Amino acid sequence: MAPSSPTVAAWELGRRLREKRDEAGLSATAAAKKFGITAAYLSEFENGKKNIGEERLTALAEAYELDGEEAAELRSLRDEAGSRGWWSEYSALFSDELLRFFGYEHGAESVRSYDSAIVNGLLQTENYARAVIEAGAPNIRLAEVERRLECRLRRQHRITGSEPLHLNSVISEAALHQRIGGVGVLAEQLEHLVKLINTHPDTLDIRIVPFEVTGHDAIGGSPFLLMTFPTGKLPMLLWHETVTSKQLITDSLTIREHSLAHTEASKAALNREDSLNKIVSASRNLQG
Repeated sequence: MAPSSPTVAAWELGRRLREKRDEAGLSATAAAKKFGITAAYLSEFENGKKNIGEERLTALAEAYELDGEEAAELRSLRDEAGSRGWWSEYSALFSDELLRFFGYEHGAESVRSYDSAIVNGLLQTENYARAVIEAGAPNIRLAEVERRLECRLRRQHRITGSEPLHLNSVISEAALHQRIGGVGVLAEQLEHLVKLINTHPDTLDIRIVPFEVTGHDAIGGSPFLLMTFPTGKLPMLLWHETVTSKQLITDSLTIREHSLAHTEASKAALNREDSLNKIVSASRNLQG
């Protein structure tokens, strides 16, 4: 099971309310007018970006003719959505979109990731993560670097904590040789990967795509994550990063394309044992 996340709760609440609005035959414009709110506000809470007040939820439950059990479930989701996740402490540093990503990741049951040149953030050592952050934002103050680093390390509790995330991380072999932070930092990072693989065999699956592979659907692409959630009422969610943008994507076709790309990258990758051996070999080569 995944831990509670107000971000995930707000998304589920909004989706379920939208489904009930559709079943009631109300357009977004008609529903907004009926309940005395703007269409923009309706869209915000139906997409999980805002929580809904208790009185308004009660009015919606009555209008959509929800039975007592479902109304109680939605009230429970509303209460959960109203709490504050640990990531809210970093609202001054990150965009709303990135904060929502942290919330979804925290409440996810499983993640499939693809990274072409850098080890996934959930698997980074403190020194490696600091080097990545400093390289990505060379002009930010030291205090901000440390806060960003603190946030990244807190995200990693989903890997090592009591409610571990199931992570399938596909990484290009290039990441094993790109000397982020220098030789010592990279060597430490590779040793860390080996330790994680050996310590969390049931929840962590790291696969390396070797240089010998001639191509696959994700090659040359930017990093992405596919998240699934414990509740059966939420679809898969895509987080996609480029040099100029970071965004959450719910479009089913785009998600399907990335899911297929991850599957093909996984097929091109080494198996678990050979991937571990590849990491160990890269680590030994760094150490001379």
